[in-house]
Order: sequence, then structure tokens, then C-alpha cells
Amino acid sequence: MNPAMTSGAQAVSNGSPMTSNPSGPGPRLMTASTLEGDPVINLAGDTLGKIDEIMLDVPTGRVAYAVMSSGGFLGMGDKLFALPWRALTLDPVRKCFVLDADKQRFEQAPGFDKDHWPSLSEVDGMGLEVASYWGTAVYWE
Repeated sequence: MNPAMTSGAQAVSNGSPMTSNPSGPGPRLMTASTLEGDPVINLAGDTLGKIDEIMLDVPTGRVAYAVMSSGGFLGMGDKLFALPWRALTLDPVRKCFVLDADKQRFEQAPGFDKDHWPSLSEVDGMGLEVASYWGTAVYWE
């Protein structure tokens, strides 16, 4: 299981509901809105972007992927990336997500624009492409 799903950020200023995690530090459950806007950094500490949305697979109740925006200025020209939830690790101390990828990796990464969101479900090829690119299993398995 992804550490991002079992650990969480410290108390947040917006007062979003959280539940404690008996298996480790930080909360076990957090509202998605608590995580939106969190920066995504790599292992070198470079900021890659920020979490815009967290996409849920409603029939299964699983987190399918996070949408990270990168580039642009004041929201204009941002490129969006679907990042498998399993590729992200929540850092509760720094209140960010960590992704094991350098900035250059995004030059070839499958991305999309704000008007063409992928479903990334098991029935479309982009879900397999994204999981393969980031080296994770598909979320529906």
C-alpha cells in the first residue's frame, strides 16, 4: 500500500476532517481538499508542480490518480499530468508529495490540457500508458 494512503499531513489550517492512524504517525484518512494545492517535489527537492485534483474511481472507491499542474504563470499555460497515486508519497513534515522523478522526466511524460481530461480507467489505453511511464501498477488491480 502507498504510504500516501496511510500517513498524512499534520493538522491543517483549514480544519478539514481527519482521523488518526493507529499504525503510524499522522492521520490515516484526510479529505481530498486538504491535499489539493500541496506541492509535488522530487528526491532532490526540486518543485515539480502542485496537486490540482484527486480523481476517484467512484464504483471501486479507490483513488485513481492525482492531477499535478506544472509550468505556466498564474494558472495560464499550465500542463496537467496524471500521476498514479501509488507513485506519490506524502511527506507529512514538509506537507508535500514526493515523486521519484527529475524535472526532465516530464518532458516526455504523458500530459493533458484542461479541456481534455483522461479517464485513465482500465478500458482506455492511457491508464496503462501512465502507469507504465511512472513504473507503477495500474490502480484497478
